[in-house]
Amino acid sequence: MRAAAAGLLNLSGLGLGHLLVRRPLRAVLCLAATGLLLFTVLPAEPDGVSGGLLVGYVVVLVVAAADAARIARRTAVAGSWRPVVAAVLGLVLLAVPVGGVALYGSARDEAVQKVLLDRLKTADQAVATASGQSFTTAKAGYAKAFAVYRDLGEKHSDSRAGKQVPDRLKSYYEAVSAPYAKKEFCVALEPLRYLRTLPEDAGAALLGSLAHWPDEPLAESLYACGISELGTYRADLASGGAELGELQRTFPDSAAARKMAPAVDARIAEETGKLAGEEPCTVTETLRNMSGTVGALTGDDIEAAAARADRGVQDGVYACGVDQFREKKFSEARSTLTGFADTYKNDKRRGQARNISIASEIAEDRPAAGDHLPPAKRPGGATMELVISNDAPNGVEVLYTGPVTGTVTLKACGNCERYSSATAGSRQACKASGKSYPKARLRLPAGNYHFLYKHGTGASSTVDSYSDGSKIEPGYTYTSCTYVVEQDDPYGLDLPSLDLPSIDPEDIA
Repeated sequence: MRAAAAGLLNLSGLGLGHLLVRRPLRAVLCLAATGLLLFTVLPAEPDGVSGGLLVGYVVVLVVAAADAARIARRTAVAGSWRPVVAAVLGLVLLAVPVGGVALYGSARDEAVQKVLLDRLKTADQAVATASGQSFTTAKAGYAKAFAVYRDLGEKHSDSRAGKQVPDRLKSYYEAVSAPYAKKEFCVALEPLRYLRTLPEDAGAALLGSLAHWPDEPLAESLYACGISELGTYRADLASGGAELGELQRTFPDSAAARKMAPAVDARIAEETGKLAGEEPCTVTETLRNMSGTVGALTGDDIEAAAARADRGVQDGVYACGVDQFREKKFSEARSTLTGFADTYKNDKRRGQARNISIASEIAEDRPAAGDHLPPAKRPGGATMELVISNDAPNGVEVLYTGPVTGTVTLKACGNCERYSSATAGSRQACKASGKSYPKARLRLPAGNYHFLYKHGTGASSTVDSYSDGSKIEPGYTYTSCTYVVEQDDPYGLDLPSLDLPSIDPEDIA
């Protein structure tokens, strides 16, 4: 009984078994081992105590209990203690290590709770910081915060921190989608696309109704942004409004997708109405961007809107060219209207577009030719004949504008040569007897005309074009002769020049 009492008392870790058998030094050693253990494990950490330390301490207790029991076999107990009483006390004191283990487990659980709450607080702070930044900058912070929420919600759902995760996720979605709440629909697109990817990383049990919440806001944002950006140019998408294609592909049955076609058609009609305004070229570019965007969409209603946009572009190109001509931007007008005539071959305005293009080319060299748009219709009344002869060794293209506009081409004069001077050309050109010069005959109504003579086939690229103006009056026929002279220049390059004597009238009255 003495041995059992001494052993039980030492299992408490307080060394009382050794005191019972009058071994105080060994009691102190046993108590020191317990103190060292407490110093090592307190305060409680979330990771707990290493298994090796616990095993070592248990071994120390067992050895101490065995040692006290061995000594008690040969030694009477101290004082007035009876062995039975000491054994009972030893049993009671076993509650000390058992209670210590329980208290330590509770402290460790509290430490774990605190760590989890700290992690939750850190994630909350990351969301708060990210919410004040652009999404591009904030995305990494949002992703880290969500990873924490997911871990707490899935692995520590019973913890105090884990039980707060559902509310935190609602706040998280509100923070990320804040631009949508502010009706900044284009800005909201990337955040909402990001939220739609979260169910791939977290189960439906964690997100609940949030898993599908972004669908409707994203559809609405794609619609609103696409309509507002329709017709603008964006380097990242080639043209604004490309969000409408994403809406049609991703949410084809949404309410936003159903109202897309009428809205697109209304935007195109609105823009088309601006062609009669002050900036038809800008409007045309907008319509061209609209046409490119809408042309990539599908559906009968959309096809009708796309056709309206294409017609708007066609009308806009013509209106733009006319506006450029009126603003004296002759080079741009010529390019625009030549492109119109080449592209829209069945348009009834094609002929007038060519006329304005011709007048623009003449006006580049002779600005007076751009004072007025060429008449859309040929005037009635008498016409006078203009005969143009070519005494040049190269072909010549003649452009003219006035009451009528057009072009005519003269073939090269095969046996003609350049003249040594303008004086010689003026005196001798087109006057050699017996020589047949290439000719063109024009019937022109009376009025003021502007001419541009361009070197053609067989001419050197250094031959200059020549422009002039003449007045055609009733009762006369007119003749003109083109020829090339060697132009004197300070650099000795001997450059040729296309020359034209004044148009000579011949009285036929």
